Amino acid sequence: MCENEKKKYHSIEMTTGSLWKNILLFSLPLMGSQVLEVLFNLSDVAVVGRFADYMALGAVGSTTLLVTLFTGILIGMGAGVNVRVAHELGAGNKKGTEETIHTSLLLCAITGLLVCTICLLFSGRMLSMMNTKPELIDQAILYIKIYSLGMPAMAVYNFGNGVLSAIGDTKRPLIYLSIAGVVNVLLNLFFVIVCHMAAAGVATASAISLYISASLVMIHLLRRTDDCKVSLRKICLHPKACKAVLMLGIPTGLQNGIFAIANLFVQTGVNSFDAVMVSGNAAAANADSLIYNVMFSFYTACASFIGQNWGAGNKKRMLKSYRVSLTYAFIFGAILGGLLLVFGPQFLSLFATEPAVIDAGMQRIRIMAFSYAFSCFMDGSIAASRGIGKSIPPTIIVILGSCVFRIVWIYTVFAHFQTISSLYLLYIFSWGITGLAETLFFVVSFNIIYSKNSPSSIGGRLE
Repeated sequence: MCENEKKKYHSIEMTTGSLWKNILLFSLPLMGSQVLEVLFNLSDVAVVGRFADYMALGAVGSTTLLVTLFTGILIGMGAGVNVRVAHELGAGNKKGTEETIHTSLLLCAITGLLVCTICLLFSGRMLSMMNTKPELIDQAILYIKIYSLGMPAMAVYNFGNGVLSAIGDTKRPLIYLSIAGVVNVLLNLFFVIVCHMAAAGVATASAISLYISASLVMIHLLRRTDDCKVSLRKICLHPKACKAVLMLGIPTGLQNGIFAIANLFVQTGVNSFDAVMVSGNAAAANADSLIYNVMFSFYTACASFIGQNWGAGNKKRMLKSYRVSLTYAFIFGAILGGLLLVFGPQFLSLFATEPAVIDAGMQRIRIMAFSYAFSCFMDGSIAASRGIGKSIPPTIIVILGSCVFRIVWIYTVFAHFQTISSLYLLYIFSWGITGLAETLFFVVSFNIIYSKNSPSSIGGRLE
């Protein structure tokens, strides 16, 4: 792709130029997208809680785990697309780029349809297995079935977001998500207030907004004139590209889902305290998604920059991309954690009014505020490993270090001390241990790869 085309498409250069500047410029629009997504999701809860009733709010809340599980799978597929397209672009492989993009579109669409089908057929059984309260289950089933109709669109949007991020264009996904998000909020208000649809109204609004974002990103890709143009007649499954995307996407998706399941055990520990502590934890936990999603933009940058420089065979720039991304993520995590510590009561007052609940929430914030920054060594190293085509071993490590470790901690350390602080401390310990293991894996894997291959021939050689 020539320089004029890159400027035309507002892309950030990944293989040349200042990494400090380019990674920040790449990450800021992503950061906006991530924060907007969280805020729009919070608006769903706020609308149904404010203008419907507590039954509708409880029904929507009871589906959180399933929604997180299945959206995590679709996001993982998008991450696989992002890295693989970055590899091919960095290597200057026009045919490989074309095959990867058209294979990925079909794979993501199929995955979205499969997830939708599973939710439509088995949502009742899954919610029953989660011990959803009988008075909530009917609305919860209706919510998840309607919401799942938007899953194919979510899969297509994640595909498009992965492609655009791979070429350094993170502004358009932000614009598309902003448009869809505003529509989502307006439809939430219309369906809930005017049509009195409660949980079903929120789900319908979400599904429609997902199709809007998917349509916008697909219209753009169909109109492109470079290597990343989508042509409907070229859509098919190319075996090599299919294997590469699945090897990256499936482990990432499973990793996202397993985190949701592991956090069920943490919630069980929280539920052993009184209702005030449970409510305080729920209010404080809203900060997790905001801060994590800000930091996540740098992990996406890490995978994209390493992926393109991998394709170009630029070893030195790959390592610097890793270090710069980690530094930014750590700094942002530390700053946001510090701000949360200082303004914690004001933040908690957005979700609770009782002083006792706010005090309970501050017990979580006082520990988590110092913990967020250290999670970058785990997530940043996982992203770096994906950038060099390694996704299965990092997933195994994170399952053991962050998921299994948390369960063991709850039944040993927490079971012994039975204090809320001993429960919250599991986060920084699990992030620290897993981060060390993930960092060592990336460094060792990187050195092994480069000891076997010269930088000039390494592009595109994946497991």
